[in-house]
Amino acid sequence: MMNRSLLAAVVFGSLTSSALAQDPQSFDRVERGRYLSILGDCAGCHTAPGGASFAGGLALDTPFGKLVAPNITPDRETGIGNMTDDEFVATLHEGRGHNGRRLYPAMPYPAYTKMSEDDVRSMRAYFKTLQPVRNEVVSNQLPFPLNIRLAMVFWNWLNFTPGRFQPNPQKSAAWNRGAYIVEGPAHCGTCHTPKTLLGGDKTAMPLVGGTLQGWFAPDITTDTRKGIGAWSKEDLAQYLKTGVNSFTLASGPMSEAITHSTSQMNDEDIAAIATYLKDSGVGGNSAKPTPIAASDNAMRAGAAIYKDNCAACHRDSGTGDTGLFPKLAGSALVQSDDPTTLAHVVLSGTRAVSTVGAPTAPAMPAFDWRLNDAQVAAVLTYIRNSWGNAAAAVPAGAVADQRASLTKTP
Repeated sequence: MMNRSLLAAVVFGSLTSSALAQDPQSFDRVERGRYLSILGDCAGCHTAPGGASFAGGLALDTPFGKLVAPNITPDRETGIGNMTDDEFVATLHEGRGHNGRRLYPAMPYPAYTKMSEDDVRSMRAYFKTLQPVRNEVVSNQLPFPLNIRLAMVFWNWLNFTPGRFQPNPQKSAAWNRGAYIVEGPAHCGTCHTPKTLLGGDKTAMPLVGGTLQGWFAPDITTDTRKGIGAWSKEDLAQYLKTGVNSFTLASGPMSEAITHSTSQMNDEDIAAIATYLKDSGVGGNSAKPTPIAASDNAMRAGAAIYKDNCAACHRDSGTGDTGLFPKLAGSALVQSDDPTTLAHVVLSGTRAVSTVGAPTAPAMPAFDWRLNDAQVAAVLTYIRNSWGNAAAAVPAGAVADQRASLTKTP
């Protein structure tokens, strides 16, 4: 592995050609591992707000209880400094950590298992070069009996298929690279694939959207109404690089993924992801339901609420303002089967991601203090069935549940 003085020279820009010549192979491996950690969004989960990079402590609220991301710096007492290289490989490929301890799939080993062993060992080389940080984390905070890790034997038997990514010889190199990133290190399905009652992926419905931590990760299949079928490859690439395109702005968990991961990917890999997602083999043209009539009581109430609270930014036409206020007319997210994100944003507000390519980061205020559950349900029903949109009405009870959930969130 590259020695610490050589790494410091890299980080602080003092690396000379003679220093690089001393250990070019180690430098390449560490740099490759650093980039793979970006593809894998490792910092996004393993860095707590205000905490040291990769030192853990970020709480993940799952349907089964709380898990806290562990410290993955090379600290020997509280991090992974005592983990062998083979154990690191087993962590990502098999879901088995130090001393064979079974991991929960909040650590997305069901996706990481598709990574090549060489890529995983490159990541290991990079993590060895990090500054050790002492930060003791109690990762497993699940209630009994879910806190018994032996239960993962049964879970893995039902939900986990170990094995490396297999290229499709009928597809281009760019398509296969995109598939490798999406299905492996970027673990897109961890959020964007719906889950079974036991938390496993519904493998027959890949990337059609999933609910987690009070948000709905949207459909990213080629469905033209609820997915990204209407987006071009260029639209996708722009969104992944900047968090903004003519269709939407990234906020919530996706803003974190863009900050820590996709905005730092190279252009070739972003283009490969776009190539794969536009030809993933999933999605299509979902049937458009009959829109709720404008004369419906909820629609009439929603129209008035929208005019008073939303139209100034999103326009009477629902077209918004590109780069500032998302377009609601024709929005796939607005027409999703699951309105969780819509209710979340109206109740709590949100702020779009800030990137080099789109630094503005416009915000939407919270309306929980101003609108009751029935009013939020009405305005959501209105925007989901106006300007050519069509989707099921939002019940007030669903908004009430979301409000209660958000109130409990620290």
